[in-house]
Parts: sequence; structure tokens; C-alpha cells
Amino acid sequence: MRYDVLTLFPDMFESVFGESIVRRAIEAGRVEIHVHNIRDYATDKHHVTDDLPYGGGGGMVMKAEPIVLAVEDLLGADLVARQKDTGRVEVPVVVLTPAGRTFDQRIAHEYGRHERIVLICGRYEGIDERVSELVATDHLSIGDYVLSGGEIAAMAVIEAVTRLLPGVLGDMRAIVDDSHAQGILEYPQYTRPSEYRGQEVPEVLLSGNHALVARWRREQALRRTLERRPDLLADADLGEADRRYLARLCDREDEDRNPQRS
Repeated sequence: MRYDVLTLFPDMFESVFGESIVRRAIEAGRVEIHVHNIRDYATDKHHVTDDLPYGGGGGMVMKAEPIVLAVEDLLGADLVARQKDTGRVEVPVVVLTPAGRTFDQRIAHEYGRHERIVLICGRYEGIDERVSELVATDHLSIGDYVLSGGEIAAMAVIEAVTRLLPGVLGDMRAIVDDSHAQGILEYPQYTRPSEYRGQEVPEVLLSGNHALVARWRREQALRRTLERRPDLLADADLGEADRRYLARLCDREDEDRNPQRS
């Protein structure tokens, strides 16, 4: 997998990509990350990459020309034009923006099937819309809040996609058990010591009974999702046993709220 990141602040990525899973993936030859300074593609002598917005208003807008030239230089003008003309995406060209679709595990898997991705980091009041019209194939947001730029969002996308690539994680079971991997949150985790400040590890985890442990983990994952992210359950892949367990939890909650009914 090759990532090309277009940014006005390339130094932001050095420490992040020099650590942990991403670093190991690079060292193992599974991933290449190339960070490009958008200013290098500005055509004027002062390397200006932003200007005042047409129509007035506060802030500055990132110019289209340096970004378009950068993408065409990296991928070739023919490929860029072909993607826009046909709608068939060979190399995703992604703008990180609050106006994009919300990035999630499903999209991470979608991008993991590609061999190369271009990530464009917005700044200031945004990017000239002609970048979307001329080169972009997708727009992503990592949440309903505002950051100063798309760099942190690009880091999140790279981290999420990279850990799904074959051979990156030592134990691929971690991918299956991750929060959101199956549409629900992950179950609670415990390690030594078995008792800490009066809080004990659930006895089932010490039992050695793998079937009971698996059932407990599934039920705890469902309980946590119901308590913290009930919105996920609408699209989660749930079996009949899952639905019965959730129904019992909801009945108990209803009894707790309305004790006079019980």
C-alpha cells in the first residue's frame, strides 16, 4: 500500500509515522508513505497556496492550482482525467474535510483493497471547490467537529487502513475483535493482577471455559454498545441470541425506570 499525503505542514507527520504499527508496517515493506508539500507545486515565485474567497467573508481559501498540479504529477494527468470521466476509481483521491462522509471501519476496509491512496489535507476556510470537480474521488470527515486542518484526519485514515493490511498485525484476531469490526463495540478487557483496589476480574475469565468466555464477551460487547452507542445496533449483524439478550437488557432497564410496574 502506498499513501501520498498532500499538506502545507509535512513535518506534522514525522513523529506519528515513526512510531508503533505504522512504523513497523513501513519497515516490513507493507506500506510506503510519501508526504508532499503543496507549496512545492505553486507556480508563482512566492509559492502562494491560498487567497481571499470570492464573494467575501473571513479567512483564506486554498488555491486549486497547486493541488491539482500535485495530483496530476503523482498519478499522471491521464489517470486523473479517466477517473473523473468514467467514475471508476483506480487510485482514490480523498479530500479530508468536515463536509465529507464520516469515516468508519467499513470505509477503512474499502480503502484497504486499493494499492495506493492520495490524501489531500485541507486548511483555513477550505479548498477551492474546483479541486473536487477536477481530481477528487471522495471526501472524508472523521467526525462532526472542526479541526484546524486535515492532517490529523489523514493520520487517522492511514492508521485505520494500515492495521487491516495482511501481515501488519502479529495476531490478526485483534482485527476481528476490535470495536466496530463487527458493527458493535469491543468487550471489556482485563489483565493482571486479578484484584486491584477492590475491583476483581470477572470470574468467568479465570474459568478456562472458552465457550463461556466467548459468550460472556459477546454479551458484554452488546451491553456496552447498548449503553454507549445504541445507534450502532440498527446496522449491526445480530443473531437471534443477540436480539434476545438485548431484549432482556431493555426489559431490565424499563423495570429499573418504572419499578411500580414490576
